[in-house]
Amino acid sequence: MAFPLQAGDSVLVTGGSGFLGSAVLRALLARGVRLRALVRPSSPRENLAGLGCELVEGDLTDPASLRTALRGVRHLFHVAADYRLWAPDPATILRVNLDGTRALMQAAMAEGVERIVYTSSVAALKVAGATGPVDESAPLDPDEAIGTYKRSKTLAEREVERMVAQEGLPAIIVNPSTPVGPRDIRPTPTGRMILDAARGKIPAFVDTGLNIAHVDDIAEGHLLAFEHGAVGERYILGGENLPLRDLLAEIARQTGRRAPRIRLPRGPLYPIALGAEAVARVTGREPLLTVDALRMSRYRMFFTSAKAEHELGYRARPYAEAVADAIAWFREAGRLG
Repeated sequence: MAFPLQAGDSVLVTGGSGFLGSAVLRALLARGVRLRALVRPSSPRENLAGLGCELVEGDLTDPASLRTALRGVRHLFHVAADYRLWAPDPATILRVNLDGTRALMQAAMAEGVERIVYTSSVAALKVAGATGPVDESAPLDPDEAIGTYKRSKTLAEREVERMVAQEGLPAIIVNPSTPVGPRDIRPTPTGRMILDAARGKIPAFVDTGLNIAHVDDIAEGHLLAFEHGAVGERYILGGENLPLRDLLAEIARQTGRRAPRIRLPRGPLYPIALGAEAVARVTGREPLLTVDALRMSRYRMFFTSAKAEHELGYRARPYAEAVADAIAWFREAGRLG
């Protein structure tokens, strides 16, 4: 059964000032809905400039602000998350991604929200031991999650599933892979890697793999999940699977640089990562290399979006186009020097 978005529907998007959230906002604007974006007081507003949506200040750690933001809203897209692989206080990631999600869903039910798309992550799927691209039938056990971010997203997804089953929460779950493209202001960990590679600052690589998709395709996938998805189901929104070496080679090709050819063993990198984290605790700046990132790199993060393609009509463009759009945006923003 389809649930088409109606022009004039009141929709709240959390994380609207961020990378993926702002892409979802733009996709919704094309549908003609009335948009409200939940933004933290400290959030940058560049991605919201000129969109004409209503801004409501609030925070996932402030339940009262969530009730205010949801008042009069018909539908919810919960895109906001603390997407960091390292934080001085890891508990802050759990508070936002798990506790904040629970509080938002409770507020949505209290305010009578009719339909919800919850942005989970492929981080909540199990890749260890996989012999091919992972699909939706491989949920990760939270105790097996590497690092606080993956654990928080896994626990949050399980909580949403519980609320759907036990409390009637009208939520559809989407699991984006690795979004790439324009408006990556922060940037995300992947965006920072693309930026560093485009500057020629990544001379070597580890043997790992990832799934890359254009951020605007993932955003459109959110709307397709809303319109065609089943409550309680999860849908992977991904793109192409490729080795990290190939991604770095494509960035080098597009920027006229020499592709890195040195493959590094992980073992000697762990002391460097520990040192980088120790420095980060003093400076407060996110380290360039973390122990959790190295642990994750042991697995190829390969996924299939076949379910979303078949049931939702989801499609993703070639990953090289996503990389080109990311590089073009970084260049126009003056980030490439």
